[in-house]
Amino acid sequence: MADIVDIAVSAGSFNTLVQAVQAAGLVETLKSPGPFTVFAPNDDAFAKLPPGTIQTLVQNIPQLTRILTYHVVSGKLMKADLEQLQTLTSVEGSPLPLMFIEGFEVKNATVVAPDIEADNGVIHVIDTVLLMG
Repeated sequence: MADIVDIAVSAGSFNTLVQAVQAAGLVETLKSPGPFTVFAPNDDAFAKLPPGTIQTLVQNIPQLTRILTYHVVSGKLMKADLEQLQTLTSVEGSPLPLMFIEGFEVKNATVVAPDIEADNGVIHVIDTVLLMG
């Protein structure tokens, strides 16, 4: 198997996320033993953001880091584990609400591919970038 970063790079659908993680200096963290649960926005999710948002964030590393760490939870939590919970606390420190009504949602994003296992955790692919507030 591979770690979270290697899986994201090889998938080919997380190019924007990988660039953001590199810009924020979080590559080594997400390659560490963890384990981590990552709600990973795919490239289509980033494409939904208003034009210029990504460029603005890359120029504001503290804000970019806060948004990226809002997508990460400590521990390896598979979908079955998450179904028992209503809220998680992100590495950033804010709550992440979970919903299992007509599918699997975290905050305002739908999980389009759950339970992608990595050596140091699990990735759940989401269709929307999670923003705090």
